[in-house]
Amino acid sequence: MIRRAFEMYAEGNQTLDTIGMFLAQNQLLTKHGKKIHRTRATFILSNPFYYGHFRYSGEVYEGKFEPIVSKKLFDRVQEVMRQRGRPRHKQKNEPQAYCGLLSCASCGMMITGEYRVKKQVSGKEHYYTYYHCTKKRRDMKCPEPCIRQEVLDAQISSLLQKVSMPQDWAEYLNQRLEKDKTESAQSVSVFVQKNQKGIQDIVVKLQRLLDGYLEQDVEKEVYRAEKAKLLSEKKSLEEQITNAEQKQKQWLEPMGKWITEATGMEKIALDSNLFEKKVAAKKVFGSNLLLQNKMVRASAPDFPNSRAESGQTAWDALRASHALVGVSDESQIMVRREGFEPPKPEGNTFTACRI
Repeated sequence: MIRRAFEMYAEGNQTLDTIGMFLAQNQLLTKHGKKIHRTRATFILSNPFYYGHFRYSGEVYEGKFEPIVSKKLFDRVQEVMRQRGRPRHKQKNEPQAYCGLLSCASCGMMITGEYRVKKQVSGKEHYYTYYHCTKKRRDMKCPEPCIRQEVLDAQISSLLQKVSMPQDWAEYLNQRLEKDKTESAQSVSVFVQKNQKGIQDIVVKLQRLLDGYLEQDVEKEVYRAEKAKLLSEKKSLEEQITNAEQKQKQWLEPMGKWITEATGMEKIALDSNLFEKKVAAKKVFGSNLLLQNKMVRASAPDFPNSRAESGQTAWDALRASHALVGVSDESQIMVRREGFEPPKPEGNTFTACRI
């Protein structure tokens, strides 16, 4: 839960209060059974203990324990805290729902929002939220008009629905994922057993070498050279075991998490929580959403966008698969020509596959 709290805050969409609420919901409370407040949340998120160091008498030391978060994640959290610590001057009623999510397709500036009040002759007031380009470019006059929040919301919801995973697709993928987990575990088990036997053989050789040296049957220089060689081989086998076990989890766990996230996109799209939609859209599209002529689109002009064709992310593959519904046979959508293979991680993205 602590790791998840760091991840949530690093996204820049959570406050110290919501982090405290999240920890309380997961039964992480103070020693008196109360909710963790802002001050304590700040202490937790800035404590080097969680990435493997600890403070003692005002000095930081390296710990011998397993870190809970990576140093990279810890640094990202500190940067978010620093940014939020700066004074900000903004209108009291400045809307935040979709600010920072879209860019203007005409001039490249960010899309911002503002409240507007329309008064009728009768004196009745109507309140609206509009989004528009900040129009901060000095070398051109941006022609883009403003758009009502409810119209923008409907379009973003539609985009999220196009990357939502139907329940039957999720069940199919989870079944295949379980099969791959079993096959991968069996393969890794065979590999580990083989290497462990190799390690045991080396241990026996090292003991024999030591016995020969102690009995003066082996010269000192020969002993040292052979010992170094055997230890090197032993270390290589040990690292191969570690790497094999880690690689097994490198794509299986992220794939399972992604299936869960993709299945939940439909609920987020149909819900009225604009903040959750913004977070989901950021996760799927990053900084690639543009607003042009009151229409929201991905960075490429046609949809699915050009990244979907190259299969840069699993979301692109899923979006492209939706476009094939009703055009191709479902069996061809669910399985690639080369055969089914869930997306595997390459850097921070997934390789292409048709879901």
